[in-house]
Parts: sequence; C-alpha cells; structure tokens
Amino acid sequence: MEATQKSPVNLDLLLDVKVQLTVELGTCQMPMREVLQLNVGSVVKLDQAAQAPVVLFVNQKKIARGEVVVSEDRYAIKITELFGVNS
Repeated sequence: MEATQKSPVNLDLLLDVKVQLTVELGTCQMPMREVLQLNVGSVVKLDQAAQAPVVLFVNQKKIARGEVVVSEDRYAIKITELFGVNS
C-alpha cells in the first residue's frame, strides 16, 4: 500500500484495548518525616474539600470530573463534566 493512499479507519480494532482508569480524590504534601510516621489508623488530610468533585484520568490523561457515589456496595463516579481532547 502506498504511503499516500488512505485506508478506512477501523475503530473496532481498538474497542477492546484495556486502559487504566484512575480517580484522584485529592493530594497533599507532607515532609518525609511525617510520611515515615504513618501507621494503621493514621489520617492524612487531603487538599480537597469533602464535597469537591473528583478527577477521572484515562492512562494519566484527565478526561472528566465527577462526584463519588455508591453503587451496589462499591464506590463509583457519577460524571458531571467531560473534558475535550485538548484539555
């Protein structure tokens, strides 16, 4: 096939590719001294308010914002905002 000839894109080939979804609940910074003192039962306060939206990443790319909900005894994310390709 010549480089200048275009072939139709078959997205079906990509639909079963697994990607990593990650939800960021919040972050914080602390000195290593405090990190080394963490134990079972330690509480780490995050920089995000309890009712603030969480961020959803696909393969480390931010794609959406949402709120934490419970679905069938599991945490889930209700999408409230989708980001464009260039976000």
